[in-house]
Amino acid sequence: MNHDQTFRAVLIAGCLILLPIAAYYRLKSQATGERLDRRQEGPFILFTLRPVGILGMLGLIAYMVNPAWMAWSSVPLPTWLRWIGIGVGVAAGGLLIWSLHSLGKNLTDTVVTRREHTLVTSGPYRWVRHPLYDSVALCVLANSLVTTSWFLLLTGLLALALIIIRTRKEEERLLARFGGGYRAYLARTGRFLPKIGPWRHGA
Repeated sequence: MNHDQTFRAVLIAGCLILLPIAAYYRLKSQATGERLDRRQEGPFILFTLRPVGILGMLGLIAYMVNPAWMAWSSVPLPTWLRWIGIGVGVAAGGLLIWSLHSLGKNLTDTVVTRREHTLVTSGPYRWVRHPLYDSVALCVLANSLVTTSWFLLLTGLLALALIIIRTRKEEERLLARFGGGYRAYLARTGRFLPKIGPWRHGA
């Protein structure tokens, strides 16, 4: 089995582990039957984020079906760097599961909160406000290294940029919902990285 087939098998195994877990938490969060108004994201995010994400997912699926289908976007990378990508992917998967477990029924895929939404400040949310997005960033890096695909890197970076833009509106909604509690949470946590040292009390 050549290197591409080895990494293909590892990616498939990772997806078979993570997808059912993510689906479980997704279904659990939708038990209320609420309809979330994704239009509140604004038309720009609404009509760009998901199509870009779907393009990236299609590229990843194509690689897992047959690596040769994505050879047009391949760049030469040493095998050891691709194995580092596997390590990053394991870390991403762990953070994803931890974040989903911490969110529980509060999980949404948009800026709108649920009627019985609670402010989550435990688990990875103790240190950063958006660990779920951190896990997505790590997944993008891992998948790009493992597949050696500039296309997956490009679509992943575009999706992350759109998520970062959307995050500002998401935090505005949470501040309006939870008021002083969320303002205090903003002061002691970083958006994507923990606050340490002189940045502990920064924006």
